[in-house]
Amino acid sequence: MQWIATYLDAARAEAGAAQNTALAYGRDLQDFSLWTAGQNLDFATLTREDIHSYLMYCEAQGLAKSTRARRLSAVKQMFRFALEEGWRDDNPALRIKGPSAAQHLPATLSEAEVDLILAARLGRTDQERLRNQTLVEVLYATGMRVSELVTLPATAVRGDPEMILIKGKGGKERMVPLSRPARAVLRDWLVEWDRMNTKAKMKFLFPSRGAEGHITRQYFYVLIKSIAATGGVDPDRVTPHTLRHAFATHLLAHGADLRVIQTLLGHAGLATTEIYTHVLDAAKKSLVLTHHPLAKQRI
Repeated sequence: MQWIATYLDAARAEAGAAQNTALAYGRDLQDFSLWTAGQNLDFATLTREDIHSYLMYCEAQGLAKSTRARRLSAVKQMFRFALEEGWRDDNPALRIKGPSAAQHLPATLSEAEVDLILAARLGRTDQERLRNQTLVEVLYATGMRVSELVTLPATAVRGDPEMILIKGKGGKERMVPLSRPARAVLRDWLVEWDRMNTKAKMKFLFPSRGAEGHITRQYFYVLIKSIAATGGVDPDRVTPHTLRHAFATHLLAHGADLRVIQTLLGHAGLATTEIYTHVLDAAKKSLVLTHHPLAKQRI
């Protein structure tokens, strides 16, 4: 566990690893540590064959390819660090190939479905309804990650800006535009926010009484499904990330440049963004197969 803790501290400090990434790697390495302990193995002496055995164990547990690939990545990163630190004179994970994760097209929503979600009004009070409307409008207008949305400081949207600064993965910053509807609902929400802030010293745009001071990702995950259901959209198809995908695919469908979308989403490389071209192609194919006269069954 000391190896794991030291590696994660170094990754956060030197590589600028995002907190969520570090937490995921920490969980994966903890599982690996428990397995090695059960096999009476030690990080300092285990072999390449031992790591292969661990991967077979993960497969036997029924873990998805993507999960197994991520666990191997965490193990590789830690042993590379161990080699650099002189804890070992070799890297037993070197050149081990993990399972290739099957590529799935990201789920998205039609523009009509997004309109229904944006028009939904969910909340017990006027204040809750306004907050929920603001959350959804800002998410769809910017394509933010949910972690970026819930931790957005109120100062970021003061002064009715057309662009706002977002702090993303690894502390990287980017500018994203705000649509007119999003700016309008933000103005109303800030009036309410200031009214709430007369007694409390709040920092985040979407505050909470919890220890973090803002609504959590888990809370918003459940909330967005309730908002979708209120708007008449299947909640099983809606998550915060689905709206991020919708933001990208709708921009692309209306002629936006792929590199612009890459910048707005905060993707490190263009390859990640290119997946949306496949989503658009799939949508076009479905449209033709459903609505083209030749697709209709003839008697």
